[in-house]
Amino acid sequence: MSLPITRRRMLARAAQFAGTGWTCHLGRSAVAARYSPAEEIAIEKGLRWVAKTQSRLGHWTAANYPTAMTALAGLALLCSGSTTTQGPYAKSIRRAVDYLTSKSRKNGLIGNPMRDSRYTYGHGFSMLFLSQVLGEEEDLERRVELIELLRRAVQFSGQAQTTSGGWGYVSSKDGSNFDEGSTTITQVQGLRGCRNAGIPVSADVIERAKQYIYRCKNSDGGISYSSRNRGTSRPAITAAALAALFNAGAYENKHVPEMLKYCKRNLYQIADSARSFGHWHYTHLYYSQVVYRQAGSEWRVFRDKLYKRIVSEQSREGDWQGNIGPIYVSAINLIILQLDKAYLPIFQR
Repeated sequence: MSLPITRRRMLARAAQFAGTGWTCHLGRSAVAARYSPAEEIAIEKGLRWVAKTQSRLGHWTAANYPTAMTALAGLALLCSGSTTTQGPYAKSIRRAVDYLTSKSRKNGLIGNPMRDSRYTYGHGFSMLFLSQVLGEEEDLERRVELIELLRRAVQFSGQAQTTSGGWGYVSSKDGSNFDEGSTTITQVQGLRGCRNAGIPVSADVIERAKQYIYRCKNSDGGISYSSRNRGTSRPAITAAALAALFNAGAYENKHVPEMLKYCKRNLYQIADSARSFGHWHYTHLYYSQVVYRQAGSEWRVFRDKLYKRIVSEQSREGDWQGNIGPIYVSAINLIILQLDKAYLPIFQR
């Protein structure tokens, strides 16, 4: 399966950044993924449901997270192989891009701090989604617009970072020095997406984020909620932190093996939400990326169990229900189910 020329160019650009602190581990551009009939049906039903539920303004929302939900839904559609100009979901992706670009502010924030709950989530997910779109965009004017938007967005993230190296629910510029793991991971992955797309990202910002994660690690290998509120290790945040460290190129760091053991002990058996502190889908969005990068039988065994559970929980309409709202759970499940398609550089091995 060959990729569109624009995607190949993006991958080539990403490879140029090897040795810059953003180690790029790109496998084959795309693979002929083997899906069971049930998995293929679930994916297609889910994608159709997502496209059908998009608002006329181009967004999706749940629990006052319109920016974050739009970016996640758009990312799920991108994972199918559609772009802003090609594929059955091109129109929906294009409308999502238009919506998010309309929410870009002069200070670089993507979103509305008055309407977006915990707006750094929306900002991070938007950087991730739009950076993947940039690699496919063939219209020169739109490319220029996206590059400038993402350049400002990266600067905003750097300025929003706390003195501890993490991020909180709002920018540190708004007077808060609170930070926690889940928003930190969202920023790191968004920044990696931008770096892959050719947007300059400060190596110092990423190094401080990595050190923040290491300081939050407990003796059992798990990551605690916050540098200021250590407490019990959180499987969800540990899985997300591992995915972020892999995105940052920290494959060989001494902390990684202990974190991997902790996650495998707590998450590999696809347990119920109790071990994810009520965030099962969020947890497996990131842990699936971690195991996917392990490849081989490790991934195949985990994949089969995870996909079976996800497919079994889909509604007749094509969505999934759960914490925060159906668009949130459905987008996450579709991203997980489509990892094997390997279309987006951010999720490749």
